[in-house]
Amino acid sequence: MAAELTHFIHGRRVPGASGVYGDVFDPNTGTVQARVPLAGKAEVEAAIADAEQAQLAWAAWNPQRRARVLLRFLDLVQGEMDSLARLLASEHGKTIPDAKGDIQRGLEVVEFAAGVPHLLKGEFTDAAGTGIDVYSMRQPLGVVAGITPFNFPAMIPLWKAAPALACGNAFILKPSERDPSVPLRLAELFVEAGLPAGVLNVVNGGKEAVDTLLTDPRIAAVGFVGSTPIAEYIYATAAAHGKRAQCFGGAKNHMIIMPDADLDQVADALIGAGYGSAGERCMAISVAVPVGEDTAEALVEKLMPRVAALRIGHSHDETADFGPLVTREAVDRVRDYIQSGVDEGAKLLVDGRDFTLEGYENGFFIGGSLFDHVRPDMRIHREEIFGPVLSIVRAADYEEALRLPSEHEFGNGVAIFTRDGDTARDFSRRVNTGMVGVNVPIPVPIAYHTFGGWKRSGFGDLNQHGPDSIRFYTKTKTVTSRWPSGVKEGASFVIPTMS
Repeated sequence: MAAELTHFIHGRRVPGASGVYGDVFDPNTGTVQARVPLAGKAEVEAAIADAEQAQLAWAAWNPQRRARVLLRFLDLVQGEMDSLARLLASEHGKTIPDAKGDIQRGLEVVEFAAGVPHLLKGEFTDAAGTGIDVYSMRQPLGVVAGITPFNFPAMIPLWKAAPALACGNAFILKPSERDPSVPLRLAELFVEAGLPAGVLNVVNGGKEAVDTLLTDPRIAAVGFVGSTPIAEYIYATAAAHGKRAQCFGGAKNHMIIMPDADLDQVADALIGAGYGSAGERCMAISVAVPVGEDTAEALVEKLMPRVAALRIGHSHDETADFGPLVTREAVDRVRDYIQSGVDEGAKLLVDGRDFTLEGYENGFFIGGSLFDHVRPDMRIHREEIFGPVLSIVRAADYEEALRLPSEHEFGNGVAIFTRDGDTARDFSRRVNTGMVGVNVPIPVPIAYHTFGGWKRSGFGDLNQHGPDSIRFYTKTKTVTSRWPSGVKEGASFVIPTMS
């Protein structure tokens, strides 16, 4: 019998009240392992009301006291790393080592957010005018929300929640209904670490829950990661209701391979970045761009046997390169993309569509696929596949290679592999994407820098984690202060100036 999951409100697990449920699958077997309640409008409003009541007292805690909760949370999660990783792998399908990486990348942002006493410091100007001082302070927004995707069920909720909580906000998390168990457990661990009840609430749900968060006037800001159409919808709806929004969408990340690159290093990078987590990463490299025919031919020779030999296994098999996709629909979508590539004339060098794992024939497995001679106008280059498929688009020269990511509608990440510093510097400055890797295949910045794509990969003025997260989750108040010395100057009808 499938387990029944809950919401997490006011420091405890709360059963669903809407009567509507979604299925949580075991992607290894294809069977339903749990049912998750999908909150209706009233349930989300109750979670918001609870958070609003809890937020004022939380904001009154001094920043260092709030930071200590984050530090205790770090210890608790580290103590449960193995069990959390197994839980994550069982619902998502990524391997346990990859699941641990998912959790660890989230914890690195918690570590950054624990420095909030320094990050919240404002500015001060002594004697801006005669007897006048000017200073600023950063204050929390109130209640904020995060709507997070299935592919990083630990990392992205922590990227959203940790800075928001550190700044003194209350946080409503709406995780993916496909793998909600880890976010629920993380919420419990926050409370065990000393977070007051109600400051972090988790509501599972679909469009009704999302729309309630977007339209309720008590929600001051919304963060989202997912597909571009939904990112656009959330950004526009949040803005129309007077909320701040940071929304991150799809991606098509290219790796440029210059003729002087170390092709063994390149092959290792492409195998890991293209096929890790079965390609279900917004920062996955899905397009390899070798410059020159000689580079392309040598690259194909190295990649073909590596892709064919990829080890696909159960998500709890720690020797597997990657596990299943998250749903049957995801497998069908990837197969459809592969067929479209064949139909449009790309050369399918390795076909993973017929892969099955012995003993798990009903699981959501698919093998790695490799295309060559992909044209920029093909659907497999234009659209995000989100599966273990790598496309090779050959470029005649450096300028053509530079144009491919720069002119693509998505602008999340890009990488270049070269031994030439001039080329790398020129590429980094000119390429039209938000994140660049130089001989680094997945250029996800470290926690104290900021993460965000350009063009149709990102909507909003401020990015995730790093200093931008503190700016996003706070509002600046500027105080102009004067203590009268007893001199009466009379009324002035002229706007104050620096004269």
